Amino acid sequence: MYRVIRNVLFLFDAEKVHRFTMAVLRIISSSSYVKRWFLLMTGPEEQPVNCFGIRFKNPVGLAAGFDKNAEYLNALEMLGFGFVEIGTVTPLPQAGNEKPRLFRLREDRALVNRMGFNNDGAEKIVKRLRKYRKQKNNIIIGGNIGKNKVTPNEEAWKDYEKCFLALFEVVDYFVVNVSSPNTPGLRDLQQKDSLKQILTHLQSLNNARIKPKPILLKIAPDLNTEDLNDIIDLAMEINLDGIVATNTTISRENLSTGTQKVQDIGAGGLSGAPLFKRSTELLHTIHERTGSRIPLIGSGGVMSAQDAFVKSKAGASLVQLYTGFIYEGPSLINKCVKALKLQY
Repeated sequence: MYRVIRNVLFLFDAEKVHRFTMAVLRIISSSSYVKRWFLLMTGPEEQPVNCFGIRFKNPVGLAAGFDKNAEYLNALEMLGFGFVEIGTVTPLPQAGNEKPRLFRLREDRALVNRMGFNNDGAEKIVKRLRKYRKQKNNIIIGGNIGKNKVTPNEEAWKDYEKCFLALFEVVDYFVVNVSSPNTPGLRDLQQKDSLKQILTHLQSLNNARIKPKPILLKIAPDLNTEDLNDIIDLAMEINLDGIVATNTTISRENLSTGTQKVQDIGAGGLSGAPLFKRSTELLHTIHERTGSRIPLIGSGGVMSAQDAFVKSKAGASLVQLYTGFIYEGPSLINKCVKALKLQY
């Protein structure tokens, strides 16, 4: 049934379809009775996982970028996700890049996006999260934080600080995003000195709290070996709580989609099936280099239950969906939870 619906929806603009379908699900999930019934009938069994001091009801989450503004948490909990990563959140609201900015590569089961951190800004998102928390919902929420486009890199640490302080009371963990390809210069912050400044400053703020929150780093799949090793060394040096591997790729290698169509789409981060191999290789490398000392979230190209299982075998304690969720539908959540049950 989902594939029939998907084929109709795929006839329309990807970003408009996203907002339409999630608005429908938000209306459906606004009834607590409907929400409980839906979870009972279609939701996955609980498969609790403890990771970086947090108990997740299951190890399958939704990656950042899908619910940028924390608008759909009830609906996403209803669908069975064990956790949702909101954002990327920036201190000030920003419109993002010019539309169209989200494209499907159906032959490759992939997406290209150049959204550009479009979001409502920290203040408005915090208000939305406070309202959600008052409903006593139990889904784990990660806060993916970034810098505004107009903020120069040498002052980026200030933006991460603002987001951290604003979101601290309403999220369960943080993910520092310096790896999106859609904000000019952002990936330069993955260089060791810049990254150390941001992460150590956030940790100092975090350690001053009575109950610190886990801080994770999201990395790009396009890192060279030297930069990856620098990040791993830094993560162990400063006792980083976790790493999300990986963000989208700027690579366009080995695609089935015609070259002209890919060129017409232009710049942006590629997600989906073509990303799986590279992101899993990095996941495995980090797991081996750290000796399992740093918990990892496997993200990138999870299109099936088997993909989730492979991520887990490569070292992931948790996995995230995004493009696979769009192509395969909500049933993928349950299938992944069942596959990971075999691993745990």
